[in-house]
Amino acid sequence: MSSAMIFQFMAEQWVLIAALATTLTMLALHESRKAGPALSINEAVQLVNSEGGVFLDIREVQDFTRGHITAALNIPAGSLPNRIGELEKFREKPIVVVCKMGQSAGSATKTLRQQGYSRAQKLAGGMMEWDAQKLPVITQ
Repeated sequence: MSSAMIFQFMAEQWVLIAALATTLTMLALHESRKAGPALSINEAVQLVNSEGGVFLDIREVQDFTRGHITAALNIPAGSLPNRIGELEKFREKPIVVVCKMGQSAGSATKTLRQQGYSRAQKLAGGMMEWDAQKLPVITQ
């Protein structure tokens, strides 16, 4: 398919293109609102260090053991509802939820907030962003 054909399609189907763009924008806004804003890595590190918070890594165990943030707790997303009590000592402290790319952390953060962990927030970009910035990880 040539670029000329793509532009022709876009010109002829501008209503569909506009509807798709609107839908994607609304979806992105909805996802960001349900778990609150994402923290940058610098904000997250400062918050956890200054207020005695914790990084909660919700990736599966095998991904966690390949490399994780120092002192992070690992509770895979699927286990979070059953293991949420393990976070009780952090109920009033910041909990920064970490996943692979920063996308799955939203629903885990929402779950934590619904259970009274009002200071739970997600890490923007997840471990992929952490690794991209060449920050240290612990391997097991």
